[in-house]
Amino acid sequence: MSDCEKLGNCSDSRIERIYEYLDGALSTEDFGEIKAHLASCPECAQQHDLECVIRSVVKRSCSEVAPENLKSSILSRIHQLKPADAQS
Repeated sequence: MSDCEKLGNCSDSRIERIYEYLDGALSTEDFGEIKAHLASCPECAQQHDLECVIRSVVKRSCSEVAPENLKSSILSRIHQLKPADAQS
């Protein structure tokens, strides 16, 4: 049984270590420790998997580019909605 299972939840410092693990910001020794912990702790493994999904969605969203016609349409609508005195 992992420390997290015994205590009923993971500490904030343990969660922070998972983020560092995903960022590749750990020493080789610490990386191995977190990897082993993830293999034995369902709660931390779930947090790890959730963070992986979030990072994947954000990464994918940041690489998408709006079509030119959509950008033009939005800018045109913004100009239509601006008060007349703000357009000068």
